[in-house]
Amino acid sequence: MPGRTLHAGAAALCDKIAAQVPRIFDQAQNSLANHQKNLVALYKLQVEAALCTEEVRKGRGLRLVGEKIFEEAILQMLTRVLPLKKGVTPADRVVKFIGGYVKFVNEKALEQEDQEGNDEDDESTASRFTARLLQFFYKGFLAKDKNVRYRSLQSVAEMVNHLGLVDEEVYSELRSSLMDRVIDREVNVRVQVAIGLSKLSGTEGPSEEGEQTVQELLLDIMKHDASADVRRAAVLNIPIDDTTIDAILDRTRDVDITIRKLVYSAILEKNVTVGDNDQIMGPTHPRALTIAQRELIIRNGLGDREPSVRVAAASLLGRWVDVVRGQPEAEGEDNPDVKIESGLIELLKMLDMAEQKYPVDAVLSVLTSRPEIFQNMIFGHDYWKNLTPETAFLARVFVEHGLTTNDNVRLEAVLPVVTELAFHIQDTFNELGSRVDEEQEARLLTDLTEDERIRYEDARLEKEAILGELLQLAVNLDYSDEIGRRKMFQLVRDMLSEDLLPQSLLNKCLDVLRELSPNERDLIRVVVELVQDLRDQARGNEGEEDLKVASPETSPGETPNTARPSRSNPPREQTAEEKARADATDYKCLLLCIGMLERVDGTLDENSTLAGILDELIIPSVKRKEYIFREKGLISMGLCCLIAKPLAINTAKFFVEQVPHSPASLQESLLQITFDIMMVHEAELRKYRPEIIPFLMEKLLGLVSMAASDKVRAVVCLGLSKLILAGMATDYELVLTNLIQVYLSPKTENNLELRQCLTFFFQVFCYSSPANQETIQSMFLRTYETLKEDREKLDED
Repeated sequence: MPGRTLHAGAAALCDKIAAQVPRIFDQAQNSLANHQKNLVALYKLQVEAALCTEEVRKGRGLRLVGEKIFEEAILQMLTRVLPLKKGVTPADRVVKFIGGYVKFVNEKALEQEDQEGNDEDDESTASRFTARLLQFFYKGFLAKDKNVRYRSLQSVAEMVNHLGLVDEEVYSELRSSLMDRVIDREVNVRVQVAIGLSKLSGTEGPSEEGEQTVQELLLDIMKHDASADVRRAAVLNIPIDDTTIDAILDRTRDVDITIRKLVYSAILEKNVTVGDNDQIMGPTHPRALTIAQRELIIRNGLGDREPSVRVAAASLLGRWVDVVRGQPEAEGEDNPDVKIESGLIELLKMLDMAEQKYPVDAVLSVLTSRPEIFQNMIFGHDYWKNLTPETAFLARVFVEHGLTTNDNVRLEAVLPVVTELAFHIQDTFNELGSRVDEEQEARLLTDLTEDERIRYEDARLEKEAILGELLQLAVNLDYSDEIGRRKMFQLVRDMLSEDLLPQSLLNKCLDVLRELSPNERDLIRVVVELVQDLRDQARGNEGEEDLKVASPETSPGETPNTARPSRSNPPREQTAEEKARADATDYKCLLLCIGMLERVDGTLDENSTLAGILDELIIPSVKRKEYIFREKGLISMGLCCLIAKPLAINTAKFFVEQVPHSPASLQESLLQITFDIMMVHEAELRKYRPEIIPFLMEKLLGLVSMAASDKVRAVVCLGLSKLILAGMATDYELVLTNLIQVYLSPKTENNLELRQCLTFFFQVFCYSSPANQETIQSMFLRTYETLKEDREKLDED
């Protein structure tokens, strides 16, 4: 049977298309600049072809002859592009051209439907053309040639966003075809699949129960694909919303540097606002994120080991400061003295100020990357009179940054004198007392509701935070002014003697005292005096007439010794209230002793005043049954051992023997004390008590496998690693065998702290000397056999 022949009009159209389509594609592959012109020319050709039809079944139907001729010509051109490998520029231009044409033709079809009022469900030339292209590329998805698969998926990825209205069957087939290619062995192919699926996920409707959605598949690709290029494509193209933001933020810890950098620069920073107007919040605007998300961004970005990632994170923070500047969360929060720094203050309000590290990193990053903010910040009188936790925090970090950069001129220009700051600290402390009194009075008079209780607690914590920041700021001031120095010294000493002072601020007060004290001996004398006075007052033995109290004009170097009152009369029995007060005072005194001992390096012989505190407070606290006193007493005693050689030699066994009978939290402190004593006093222990170190090593090795918690086991392994590297272990092979066994044991697979410590230790140990490598070689077989037996027993169980 002879083939069907075209009528004269169709034949002429066929010749015209055959002549013009190759010319259009030839121009498109040479330059992107002529694409728009060629899109118009190709569309005119398609419109002309669509008019060429043929009647069938005696006029009851139409055969779209012209459309078929046009589509065949286009597919013939694409067939020449598909075998070309990645990187061929003309092929990339043709793919971009065909994607642009699909967009162009569907936009024209939509305009025509609006003008003619046609039903959107009716088929059009554009929809038929798009469906024919997709069917053509589907065949390329399964081709054996990797280049054909790559070009087919690349073309579909270009088309996905501009498909217009397609049938449900076409959409389902497109979705399933792309999802099937996720497991392609070629990285370039999977990259195009990720791009295509990312564009498709924005149009996906609700899925059937149990069926994996495109978004779930993309999140899986973003997290688990072995290729960084594929993960990068998924991260850059996936839509950002509440369901994907957490997965995107997880990529700030990706192993690939480029991905980590792009998350900050290409995703988070570019989506802070929507459109050209910065007033419209985007999905990564700081106010659109949760506190946890903001802190995760700051922690991972500024803490990254790569400078390029840290720079990108700093740029994002600068952008955050710009968009929140001048946009307070509530009315009436504007401060007339806060101008250029208002963005920083607003950003600090969005962070958890209890976590000091991340807000500090954020502010320092902005001050470093945006020096104009640092140079133009002003701290006027009203600023200090109306402090909030955020403004006090900003002032403190400002001073630290100025000291780091040695910009003393700038600091002198904006900071108040020492005496003025001392008055600000005193006013804040008095306001804290007022808040506490108001809260206690309200509790006595009425039953507070939950909201009222929270309001009182927030007001108190706010004053505590401001006071803490001012104390930290006071540490970095210039105390060349003797009047200001004396005022600050007396103020801090009086604050430490008050029950009102929160325990969280004791160490900050001690830091100020250390700065004000001319030497360690004077600091110790001041603290010992304070401890004795507090304990005497708590027990009703004030003896004011017998004590020499430092006057307001006394300088730190002139602090007098305290004359102890005579105790000829036997102490009367205390009431329950007096005993509770005495216990609270003893606990505070223990905290003061710990803070003081952490800040001194001199020996006990050089500071004889410590002997009285050791005998009267620390040792009795160790003997008490109450856990909180025993814990603080043991820590204080351990710190004393570090500066007292005889005490360390006599009590070294005591600490490790207390470990099995103590709670897990106290075990950590006891073990740290034991390791510190061994590291600091090794020579004395070997000289005067040579049997102690083998005894301690035996006890510590027993704790490697019998530790009460993962944290305790990690502390033991960390300490043993330090002893081995310091050359203090008595039996290298035994210790190393235990460490290897616990390192490879399945029981420690979730103990990340232990695994990280030992991973680093074994590398350092083996590479530090050839002798260490020989040690590992000699014990390898025996250790391997032991581990094998343990595994077999584990499998049997």
